[in-house]
Order: sequence, then C-alpha cells, then structure tokens
Amino acid sequence: MPSLPKSGVGKAPRRELLNMVERVIAVINRAATNNGESMENPAELLPESESKDRLTNWVAISVAVLAAFMAVTKIKDDNIVQAMLQAKSDAVDTWSEYESKRIKHHLLELGLDQTVALRDTAAKHASTTLDGQLKHYESEIARYQKDEGELQKKAREYEAQYDALNYRDDQFDLSDAALSTSIAMLAVTALTRKKWLLCFSLVVGVFGVVMGTAGLAGLRIHPGWLTRMLS
Repeated sequence: MPSLPKSGVGKAPRRELLNMVERVIAVINRAATNNGESMENPAELLPESESKDRLTNWVAISVAVLAAFMAVTKIKDDNIVQAMLQAKSDAVDTWSEYESKRIKHHLLELGLDQTVALRDTAAKHASTTLDGQLKHYESEIARYQKDEGELQKKAREYEAQYDALNYRDDQFDLSDAALSTSIAMLAVTALTRKKWLLCFSLVVGVFGVVMGTAGLAGLRIHPGWLTRMLS
C-alpha cells in the first residue's frame, strides 16, 4: 500500500509558538524598562527593591525553558500523529481484506452444500467428479479459514498500536495546552508583578513538563477524566 503523504500537522502551532514567545519577550522588555506604578493591592506585589529584575529574570528563563521543551514535544507529537494515521489506514485495509475473504469463504460453503446435494442425487458415474469437487471446496474453505484468522489478528494488532499511540498523543496535547497557558500567564506576570500569578503559572508549566516527559518516555501518566472532558 502506498505510504500516506506527510501532512502539515504542527507547522502552524510552531509558528504560533514563535509568535507567542516574541510577544512575551516584548512584554518582558517593556516590564524591565518601565518604572511601573502602584498596583491595586501592594501586598500582592514583590518588594520594589531588587525584586523587579529578579522577577523579570524568572519570567525570561521560564519562558525560554518552556518554549524549548514545547518545541521538542511538538516534533515528537507530529511523528506520533503520522504513525497514528498509518496504523489506522493499515487497520482499515486489513479489515477490508478480511471481509473480502469472508465473502469468498461464504460462497465456497454455498458451493460445497450444492455439490453435496448434487452428489446425493447424481448417478454413480458422476459421483467421482463430484467427490473431486468436494475435496477442492473443502481445501479452499480450510485455506480461507486460516487466512481469516491471520488477518483478524493482524487488524487487531494495528488497532492496538493505534490506541497506544493515541494514549501518548493525549499526553502531548495536555502538555501543549498547559505550556501555552503557562507562557501566556508569565507574560501577564511580567506586567502585573504579582507573586501568586508567577507561582500559579509555574505550577501549570510544571504540569505541562510532566505530561510532555510522560509522552516522550512512554510513562503511564494519563488523567483520563481531563482528556474525556476536553475531547
């Protein structure tokens, strides 16, 4: 079967990621050069002395690390999506071949029944010819039964391969969503300089890194309730 053409999956997200990182860097630069004004709740702000540069450094480093990790996971995820498409196509082709064998098997069984009926009513001199026809039908039926079993097993292996790849694809999807959300919140953190927002964005980023690492290493970390809610 001809191989599937490679799709453009992942190219648009990479461009969006680059644009997002550029916007975050621009926000960080504005935050670094802007003296800033008092926020609504000064208790939520980091101390003014020596804190602004420290927060800006934290945001810049976090964005760089998360963006680099996100790029690596996107490459792996794109390859997995291609493998999923191939596995699904192979499963469909194999099941189609199985159904074709089943139809031919059924036709041979009908021919066998008709030959048996004819032999019982035919004259003795025709019985020899009909016996040879019966042996041919029986051998062909046995061959098709063997082929059907092999095709069924092969198709189910392709389906199992697709399910395993889809499991990892879910992990990368959750990682991509968490990392994108974390980078966006880090951009807001650079403007607002709120401690709780910095901590929350890092927690979301860590979750994204954990899911991405699980997808890369094949770990059994899969919040099913979350994937079902988002699917």
